[in-house]
Amino acid sequence: MIGRIVRTARLVLEPVTWRDMEDMARLKGNAASYGRMLGGVRSRLQAEEEMAEEITFWARRGVGIFTIRENGVFEGMTGVHERPDGRGMALRFALMPSAAGRGIGREAASAALRFVLDQGIGRVVAVAREDNLASRIVLGSIGMRLCDTFERDGYTMLVYEALGAPDRRQRDV
Repeated sequence: MIGRIVRTARLVLEPVTWRDMEDMARLKGNAASYGRMLGGVRSRLQAEEEMAEEITFWARRGVGIFTIRENGVFEGMTGVHERPDGRGMALRFALMPSAAGRGIGREAASAALRFVLDQGIGRVVAVAREDNLASRIVLGSIGMRLCDTFERDGYTMLVYEALGAPDRRQRDV
């Protein structure tokens, strides 16, 4: 890991920048990629507004959303944001349909989670619909544990958490 760039065996994760706008708009506008995310598929304007928020979040918090690239090709996004429902800092990930089923989500989400916890964030949550088996498998495989449930729009939502090492935790603000 060099600064904020995270490298895995095959992936490069970099903080989002305006250079990523076209890729992120394509991802967020794709129902197969973003249909189950909180807020669902985004319009171009919504994706631009979120990009501004994500860049600001990195500047303010030192963590945030990464792009995922394999051999220079945009495959998706992962990282953390502050959940609007007050549940805290939350891991999220979404892949282009062409990247699904190759272990990229697990590899990227694991690396992003490790980066965030290494920055001193004491607790990271992730929320998945009960029927979203693929996301649940990823979350469990990267060491997140089920800690709560709630109902939203007729769906049971599962809340997972990962805790940082107690001696390295900072305040989750």
